[in-house]
Amino acid sequence: MAQALLKEIEIGSKNALLKKRIITHYIYSGNSTLTDLSKELDLSVPTVTKFVSEMCEEGYINEYGKLETTGGRHPILYGLNPESGYFIGVDIKKFAVNIGLINFKGDMVDLKMDIPYKLENTPEALEELCKIISNFIKKTKIKTDKILNININISGRVNPELGYSFSHFNFSERPLAEILTEKIGYQISIDNDTRAMTYGEFLRGCVKGEKDIIFVNISWGLGIGIIIDGKVYTGKSGFSGEFGHVNVFDNEILCHCGKKGCLETEASGSALHRILLERIKNGASSILSNRIKTCETPLTLDEIIAAVNKEDLLCIEIVEEIGQKLGKHIAGLINIFNPELVIIGGTLSQTEDYITQPIKSAIRKYSLNLVNKDSAITTSKLKGEAGVIGACMLARSRMFEC
Repeated sequence: MAQALLKEIEIGSKNALLKKRIITHYIYSGNSTLTDLSKELDLSVPTVTKFVSEMCEEGYINEYGKLETTGGRHPILYGLNPESGYFIGVDIKKFAVNIGLINFKGDMVDLKMDIPYKLENTPEALEELCKIISNFIKKTKIKTDKILNININISGRVNPELGYSFSHFNFSERPLAEILTEKIGYQISIDNDTRAMTYGEFLRGCVKGEKDIIFVNISWGLGIGIIIDGKVYTGKSGFSGEFGHVNVFDNEILCHCGKKGCLETEASGSALHRILLERIKNGASSILSNRIKTCETPLTLDEIIAAVNKEDLLCIEIVEEIGQKLGKHIAGLINIFNPELVIIGGTLSQTEDYITQPIKSAIRKYSLNLVNKDSAITTSKLKGEAGVIGACMLARSRMFEC
C-alpha cells in the first residue's frame, strides 16, 4: 500500500510530495481535522479535502469519528491508517540488542528487549546482528512485505544521510546502510543512538510541547541529542552531540576516542565502572565487593545501578560525584542553547535523584540565573526503551518526513 506512494515520491511527483507533507503532519500532530491540516500546510480546505479523500481511498489515512465541540457542526478527525505499513527499530547496546516493530500510526506492535549480543567492531559481530534482526522478522505475525524501513542505532559518529558509521562496522568503503540493506533484504537506515533516544522522548516520552530540548545520554559513554525549534539537529555530517569528548580534565585517562582528558573519562557509565573497581581494590567497601573479587565475569553497569538503588553508599558516592561534574558542564550547554527542557536519560538516569540532584545543584551554581530559570530539568520517561522507540520512529520519519 505505502510502497506505491514511496515509488511516487522517488519519482518526485508534486502530488506525492504533498501527500508526504500530509503524512508528516499526522506523524507529529496525531489525528486532526481538515481545517487544522489546511492551516498547517497553508493550503485551501478544498485542496486538502481532495488529497485526504484520495489518501483514504488508497489506504494511508482513516476517518476517526467526529470532534466533540460545544456547538455547531462536528468536524471529522483524520489520521494515519495503522495497517498501511510497518517499521522496525534496532537499538544496539554494549551487551544486548533491543528490537521493536511499530505500525504506520506509531503504535508498538512487537518489542523484544535484551536479546543477548556483544558489540564488537568485527565482521562476525555484524553478521550476528543481521541474524538477530532476520530472526525477529521471521517470527513477526505481520505480512513482512509491509515492512517499509528498518532503522539501526549505533553509538559514536554516524552520518545518517549518507549511511556511514565511523565508530563501528567501518571496515568497508561502502555505506554501512547499503551493506545492511543487502544482507537483511529490507531498506535500512542508521543513526546515532543518542539522537534516536532524543527523538523517541520527543514523540513518545516526557516532552509536552517543548521545541528546544537537550537530551543527555549517560550510559557507558556520554552524548547529547539536540532539538531546535522542534527539529532534530544533526550538524553538517551527522556528528553533533559528542558532548563526552569535550576536553575538560587534566588527567592521563585514555578515552576510547584515543584522546586524554575527555569529559566522558570522569562523567559516564564507563567512568563509574572504572572508579568503583579502583576504590574497591584500594580497600573501600561495597555490597559488590565479593562479586568483584570472586566472580570472573565482568561487572555490568546494570549491576552497579541496582546497587545504587539498594542504597550502597560507595556506589551512591561515586554517582553523586559524577552528577556534580556533569552538571557543571550541562550548565555550559544551558548558557549556550537556552533550552526549554533538559532530559537526563541513559542507563545512569535510572539512579533517579542520586544523579539528578547533584546535576541540578551544579547547574544552579554554574549557569546564568536568567538562563537556567527557563530550563526545566527532568528524567527520561521512556528509560531503557527510549532508544528502541526512537529507532522505530526514525525508521518511519526517514521515509516520509519533509
